[in-house]
Amino acid sequence: MPSHTRVRTALSLTAASLLLTCAVPAAGAAHPRDATARVPAASGPGHSDDATLRGRIMKTLRHMSLEEKVGQLFVTYVYGDSADTAAPADVAANRRLHGVDNARQLIEKYHVGGIVYFAWTNNLKNPQQVAALSDGIQHSAAHHRTPVPLTVATDQEHGVVYRLGPPATQFPGAMALGAGRDAGDARTTGLIGGRELRAVGVNQNYAPIADVNVDPANPVIGVRSFGEDPGLVASLAAAQIDGYEHAGVSATAKHFPGHGDTAVDSHTGLPVIDHSREEWERVDAPPFRAAIAAGVDSIMSAHIVVPSLDPSGEPATLSRPILTGLLREELGYDGVIVTDSLEMAGVRQKHTDAEIPVLALKAGADQLLMPPNTAVAYRAVLDAVADGELTEERIDASVYRILRMKFRQGLFENRYTNPSDVSALVGAPHHQAAAQAVSDRTTTLVRDDEDVLPLTPGNRRVLVTGWGATTTAALATALRDRGADTVERETGLSPTAARVEETARAARDQDLVVVATNKAGDHPEQRELVAALQSTGRPVIVIAVRDPYDIAALPGTRTYLATYSYAPVSLESAVRVLHGEIQPQGRLPVTIPGADGTGVLYPYGHGLTTAG
Repeated sequence: MPSHTRVRTALSLTAASLLLTCAVPAAGAAHPRDATARVPAASGPGHSDDATLRGRIMKTLRHMSLEEKVGQLFVTYVYGDSADTAAPADVAANRRLHGVDNARQLIEKYHVGGIVYFAWTNNLKNPQQVAALSDGIQHSAAHHRTPVPLTVATDQEHGVVYRLGPPATQFPGAMALGAGRDAGDARTTGLIGGRELRAVGVNQNYAPIADVNVDPANPVIGVRSFGEDPGLVASLAAAQIDGYEHAGVSATAKHFPGHGDTAVDSHTGLPVIDHSREEWERVDAPPFRAAIAAGVDSIMSAHIVVPSLDPSGEPATLSRPILTGLLREELGYDGVIVTDSLEMAGVRQKHTDAEIPVLALKAGADQLLMPPNTAVAYRAVLDAVADGELTEERIDASVYRILRMKFRQGLFENRYTNPSDVSALVGAPHHQAAAQAVSDRTTTLVRDDEDVLPLTPGNRRVLVTGWGATTTAALATALRDRGADTVERETGLSPTAARVEETARAARDQDLVVVATNKAGDHPEQRELVAALQSTGRPVIVIAVRDPYDIAALPGTRTYLATYSYAPVSLESAVRVLHGEIQPQGRLPVTIPGADGTGVLYPYGHGLTTAG
């Protein structure tokens, strides 16, 4: 039985999802998920394995040494654009981090179970290079004593967090999808995004965000979340998971037990979530329950303290009551639990780097992501088994789940990429068209008090200003394509007083001003810029290209759109709305509070249409 029958049935109730099944044709070889559909992988919560699958997993497990099994638990990064890279800077970085020169040596020395890709590690230059790197990594693993394929992972959330850039298809992010309210569109992002990832050899994606963003000041989640409504987040997360996993990529619901109500970034501190157990059940739990019902392959833990769930003060990543008691036993999840990065400050407050991986395993984690020192972490787990702090049976339980995920993906049958898929799928025209269509359903018109929109032909001279050189250039280009005579003045996150004055002076010579803002509430200089532009008497259109909350920090704004994303498709959609080519269909997936953080400036669900 296919692994996601229940979710597919639910989604098929909407016409949009039925169309999506036909609108994104397959290219190249059969999808890995389809090829292994004979293996039952999910039955309600958790996973149930038939005798054939169990036998294959146990046969592999019996052939593995303890060192190989411990290596399977680790997922880390490695510098370089090939498995055997000899670039001096990459070699030096790898030696500092791992004591090896390249990915091949890392796999040989530590038997790691997975590699995670980043641009800053020089892994992601172009699709052909990424596919070759993936194949080189898998080739290295294939020549081991026990040739277990690797999980190759990345964070391709879309919107403001993505790793594989153009020419790969860029979708708007989660909050934009929340504004669109369409589960079919969420599934499309997973299906297309997953097919392009799998084409370049990425088989595990650390997405979607299942956190419910109920704190507008959240510094780490924000627009990465689908919104503030648990039901909306649950339905869209489940739909996106369904898309990813049908594309042959393991989705990852994150960050359990819920990172949406915090003003502290767990990269730099240890957040404490003060939700009661009842609040957790009502607000944070529904998306994770939906993810489990959807058969999600992996769930990522959060480096957050939730006293109502575990009063010990340990972050969830190191909490047995949360990972085992709550996620495994109460929610019935038996898939892979992957930690958030073990380099982050949120998990390193109370314990050493040798203690943390052992504590995470004791809590119930399976994959240990990005330990700060691979040698220290690897040796610590081996020593814990030798000392009896961890049993080999405990290691086997995690390795079993990891192997099951790899078998379900079809990696043991075919771990390599198909060159024809790289050219046929990555950035394919029909993928780009689908991304634009999705984006066109997400733009939200929050305010248009003077009925400026749609723009009339008389608005020929336009100043495009605000945050982001790429953003302002994209907006200016789209406006020029429609006949405008544009002037660009990019001002950055925190423009100086001189830059504000210069930009306002330029605005006086124009018919219209379009200004892009990005987290204006955190950057008062953007408020000064918008106020100066408004003082010129020219019509000013504000486009919030990240947080929709910006308008609370911009008093006097008369025309305001939210795109939730500065992806090119999102900016194109905004200009289409400006010109009346499409109606703004997005509705706020969050409440916008007043400037002081209290009251309601614009309610959840608010959204205007234009007169065009």
